[in-house]
Amino acid sequence: MKLRFTKMHGLGNDFVVIDATRAPADLTPARVRAIADRHFGVGCDQLLVVEPAGQPGVDFRYRIFNADGGEVEQCGNGARCFVRFVHDKGLSDKREIRVETRSGIIAPRLREDGLVTVDMGVPELAPARIPFLSDSDAVVQPLPVGEVTVAITAVSMGNPHAVQVVADVDAAPVVDQGALIERHERFPARVNAGFMQVLEPHRVRLRVFERGAGETLACGTGACAAVVAGLLRGLLESPVRVETRGGELEIAWAGPGTPVLMTGPAVSVFEGEMELD
Repeated sequence: MKLRFTKMHGLGNDFVVIDATRAPADLTPARVRAIADRHFGVGCDQLLVVEPAGQPGVDFRYRIFNADGGEVEQCGNGARCFVRFVHDKGLSDKREIRVETRSGIIAPRLREDGLVTVDMGVPELAPARIPFLSDSDAVVQPLPVGEVTVAITAVSMGNPHAVQVVADVDAAPVVDQGALIERHERFPARVNAGFMQVLEPHRVRLRVFERGAGETLACGTGACAAVVAGLLRGLLESPVRVETRGGELEIAWAGPGTPVLMTGPAVSVFEGEMELD
């Protein structure tokens, strides 16, 4: 099987993007892992698939696979690359499109300055809908992790996040603790672990250990979840500049019941063809 692809990234969070609008892509978990392998494949954090819309009122269907082969609900940096891809490939001439995901409809918009703004939808805070096993709906909750207990805010941006505030994001135990939080028994669908350092009310630094991918250079939904958590905790004021290891995002949120708006870049790197078993 020969597979044509485009390699893209959003702040270093890198993707292999596949056009499956004309013919379905036969992607098994093993094939996704082969594509994502950085030594034997193309290499990526996530694989993105563009498919025809499956319902009226939307332009495309958007599927996301992590590097471990598992399909997930949402990816914010990928959403920006998605709209750039369909525009560059002539699949749509609309600046703003409506896209169906496993977690609902999103609306990415390609701006005249080349940046992309995505309406990421209303964040979900109810524990049962994140999902997060808890008898409380408190904004800050204790979570035992190994030999310590950390204070997290659980948020779903279409995918689950556990955000904690740290004094120094560079010194935070992102890899070791992130791996434990990702598979914590209180998150039955696993979770993305965010580590946020508040610099000032409109500026934070963030690192995220992503479900099925490990730490990435940037996480769009993680940035959205971190800002939501910071605003709910009274630590931030919208809009917020989120500094990741791959670059900056701007996140705006007016409060509960309103959608989160994410703005940042989307870059095409190269195109190619890979042969798969």
